[in-house]
Amino acid sequence: MGTKTVDETGAETGTDAKTDDEKVDVTKTADTTDSTAADEATETDETEEEVAAEATEAAPSGVGQGAGAVVSAALGLVSLTGGWIGTVAAARETLIGQLETASNASVSQQIKEVYGDAWQTSALWAGVFALAALIVGVVVLARPAFGAPGKPQAVWIKSVAWGGVALGVIGLLLAVLKYTDALLGLPSAS
Repeated sequence: MGTKTVDETGAETGTDAKTDDEKVDVTKTADTTDSTAADEATETDETEEEVAAEATEAAPSGVGQGAGAVVSAALGLVSLTGGWIGTVAAARETLIGQLETASNASVSQQIKEVYGDAWQTSALWAGVFALAALIVGVVVLARPAFGAPGKPQAVWIKSVAWGGVALGVIGLLLAVLKYTDALLGLPSAS
């Protein structure tokens, strides 16, 4: 245990008392240590942020490919079920067929003009949607080979894109069969 004495100025002296110089040195050392640790922490945070930013810039997120795959599948589905534009185009052809067909035309002529052209127009639009689904799906599947080789594509993107390609092929096949009257051809009038 040390002893403390107080002189006339109020300054402590004794074996445990530190001089002003020692107090300043300790304070400076503590401040230097704290600022060095803070600088290192700031540098580490900046380095981590830079690495994260570079990783984000370097690695594509796949959002575009995922969206393309979903669009491909949706277009393939529209080609099979029919879309609004195909329905409107078919109705328009029906109306044109009714207007252009004379009332004294034969039954087979009336069937062809009123229903046949509308059927083919519907098949044509289904084929357009199927072809679009097929092209978008193939582009999504082929994109990694040209964009970022060696970086694997997400499994769900491949699956949905393959689904879009399959729906596109089936839709295109059905559209061709409908257009050529090989599938559900017009009835004969005789």
